[in-house]
Amino acid sequence: MTQTQPVTRHVPEGLPTHLQHFIDGELRDSVGGATFDVLDPVSNRTYATAAAGQAEDVDAAVAAAQRAFSEGPWPTMAPRARARVLNRIADLVESQGDRLAELETFDTGLPITQAKGQAQRAAENFRFFADVIVAQTDEAYQVPGRQINYVNRKPVGVAGLITPWNTPFMLESWKLAPAIAAGCTVVLKPAEFTPLSASLWAQIFTEAGLPQGVFNLVNGIGEEAGAALVAHPGTRLISFTGETTTGHTIFRAAAPHLKGLSMELGGKSPVVIFEDADLDAALDSSLFGVFSLNGERCTAGSRILVQRSVYDAFVERYAARARNVVVGDPHDPRTEVGALVHPEHYERVLGYVEIGKSEGRLVAGGGRPEHLPEGNYLAPTVFADVPPTARIFQEEIFGPVVALTPFDDEAEAIALANDVKYGLAGYVWTRDLTRGHRVAQSIEAGMVWLNSHNVRDLRTPFGGVKASGLGHEGGHRSIDFYTEEQAVHVSLGEVHTPRFGARSAAEIDY
Repeated sequence: MTQTQPVTRHVPEGLPTHLQHFIDGELRDSVGGATFDVLDPVSNRTYATAAAGQAEDVDAAVAAAQRAFSEGPWPTMAPRARARVLNRIADLVESQGDRLAELETFDTGLPITQAKGQAQRAAENFRFFADVIVAQTDEAYQVPGRQINYVNRKPVGVAGLITPWNTPFMLESWKLAPAIAAGCTVVLKPAEFTPLSASLWAQIFTEAGLPQGVFNLVNGIGEEAGAALVAHPGTRLISFTGETTTGHTIFRAAAPHLKGLSMELGGKSPVVIFEDADLDAALDSSLFGVFSLNGERCTAGSRILVQRSVYDAFVERYAARARNVVVGDPHDPRTEVGALVHPEHYERVLGYVEIGKSEGRLVAGGGRPEHLPEGNYLAPTVFADVPPTARIFQEEIFGPVVALTPFDDEAEAIALANDVKYGLAGYVWTRDLTRGHRVAQSIEAGMVWLNSHNVRDLRTPFGGVKASGLGHEGGHRSIDFYTEEQAVHVSLGEVHTPRFGARSAAEIDY
């Protein structure tokens, strides 16, 4: 059975009781005074209120960002000067790593050991894009003796950044670092479930020397603050990470202004395990891939497809390991799965567990651990023999729930892998690398890992296909998104131009 720990509730020292917006260099409440409650997922008690942004608050934030873009120094600063600020930001993030992890764990329910890794990755995002902009080059094209053409890359303008509640601080850094590095000014709308760690950006950016108005933050509900940010005529770009149905709404709202969009949406990623795979490594990786971060990860391998000859033995081993996963206090370093982020999400995941009981064979988990009577805790849940028509096979659950399905041959594995509307990630396990490459390239996904879990190089593109997203970010693709290219054509000699209207009427032969 799932390992147990004593029930505790760790409350960080100096925890704020009210979170404000950060607009034009100052902390502010909402113009109309609106607030919302913020809960911790271990107890589901309100620990703070947050200013609830409305259209007028978004107006003020966008106006500040527009002033900083048109009148401030940031967009025209030399790349090296911007890079120095980005590296100072990274230093400050690293110096507060323990505090960031403590707050993130308290606010999200993520295990503390995993939250510490997120703080380190956030710092690395700023260092990476500091290097990218210093090394950035633009093209020049010559027509010898006649013309030179060069590309002038310019920041687009005000970027609206809407971020999710799973690993919020790190995912905010994914958007903030390239947007600011490119010379844009930003308005960040963090997820309403987890606004705590986002409140630290204001102090970090101010101390690092980021000019006033370059960074603005508006807390609030997605349907209010988020919708206002997307629809605002002053935001030229929207970068969004979240669920697919919200992506549809954003697409419609952005269309009248023809805004640039980058959207990383839902996933239902397959893990394809062939009989010749290193089954021990595949077992470790597939367990980690769906149960780390409490299963609340977009690239989770939540559909495990196993070749039939090894399927029964693999299911037995997988279920035994899942039953042994340590569920408990997120602040305890022994914990492997903590509390799901919010009671609304918890109830949604439990709903899928109940659906799964009629669609597959429950072999592990399926409910709340007995030793955790309060909080959003769910034992790692494993369903075997799940048909591709099942909802738990087709729909994103975003929790510690996994479906296992057998396949007979390569063709069936590929068909099962692609038999969902999503296409974010995929994982293939085989010792036959020729087959591995062939299957990886056949999977309809923006990213595929061969004989590995989700280990990503920051230079590579990140994004999905089908219902999993629009566009890719990462490396130079992020800079491409936050900048626009202008071609400048320079003549090097006399240019022949037809002289329309130069002849008199008498010279024209009718």
